Amino acid sequence: MKKLLVAFAALTALSAQADTLKVAATPVPHAEILEFIKPQLAKEGVDLQVKVFTDYVQPNIQVAEGRLDANFFQHQPYLDEFNKARQTKVKLVTVAGVHIEPFGAYSSKVKTLAELPEGAQVVIPNDATNGGRALLLLDKAGVIKLKDNTSITATPKDIAENPKGIKVRELEAATLPRVLNQVDLALINTNYALEAKLNPTKDALAIEGSDSPYVNILVAREDNKSSADMQKLAAALHSPEVKKFIEEKYKGAVVPAF
Repeated sequence: MKKLLVAFAALTALSAQADTLKVAATPVPHAEILEFIKPQLAKEGVDLQVKVFTDYVQPNIQVAEGRLDANFFQHQPYLDEFNKARQTKVKLVTVAGVHIEPFGAYSSKVKTLAELPEGAQVVIPNDATNGGRALLLLDKAGVIKLKDNTSITATPKDIAENPKGIKVRELEAATLPRVLNQVDLALINTNYALEAKLNPTKDALAIEGSDSPYVNILVAREDNKSSADMQKLAAALHSPEVKKFIEEKYKGAVVPAF
């Protein structure tokens, strides 16, 4: 009994000393990766609390407002667009790049892009950077030609050539897997594809290469990006254990960027 009391006291003391770090993340793979490193951070005195979101807006807003410490769900072009468009009082900044989620094109109606019918219904994300990313993939795959195939903020208005006369609609990224069976082609972010049980390396009719510039990043405010706890989190996300976890769990659908 005495040993149990001593152990309990030690555990209580350790919990009391732990610093809390609240991090927003989308469910797959971001929250899964964070949950994987929670035990390691606990040993280092950091109580990592993962707050799961299914949209791309609130995670940034809540970090900017100080309700959360950091987030892990986006790539640099999206963050740049957010900072430019929202102009929050506190600027959000990159702490560390972690992984790449190759963006893919999916269909439940055709097996190849060559089979897309005339006037095919195609849906893409409605945020500027991911929408542009989707159009760049369609350009690279030869479905369309853009006026500028280097612009990450291209919109449907920037389509210069459209041989099959595809009809492009912009919808919220999270909704795209749910309308997949209603359209001919959907350009879906990998985190949402994985949630919908799609396998990007097997199911995508076109997919970005591992050289994609859209590295998913850990983001914080300027005032806390260099805190000891944030740096412990960044170091854990860059550990050999996380690299192995990503490679073994996602099998190419998510690629380590470190």
